[in-house]
Amino acid sequence: MAVNLSIKGVPEHVAARLRARAERNRRSLQKELLAIVERAAHESDVHAAASLVNGNASGRGTDSGSGQPAATPVTPEVVTRPGSLTVEEIAARLRALYPEPVADLPRSVDIIRQARDSR
Repeated sequence: MAVNLSIKGVPEHVAARLRARAERNRRSLQKELLAIVERAAHESDVHAAASLVNGNASGRGTDSGSGQPAATPVTPEVVTRPGSLTVEEIAARLRALYPEPVADLPRSVDIIRQARDSR
């Protein structure tokens, strides 16, 4: 079941920036706020998963075995999993698997050009 949330006392400059962000993303203010909250909830899931991968079930990083909380929190941009690949490595593997384009399928660049030229 959906839950209604309310934030009281939002400064006008913050509300104005949120309205501008919603407009840039072609969303209503409510949809933009929901997108922000969903992203924040997802990030907390990523932090919890990263803590489990790093062997720290508490969900918080510790400072080099001292048991004290880490000075900087783990962020999704910094977290890497063992065995993960870079974009370049994935591209190299795909090029090795598919050295030649499939002959009977159109290339994406041709589809885009055709759509652009048909206007």
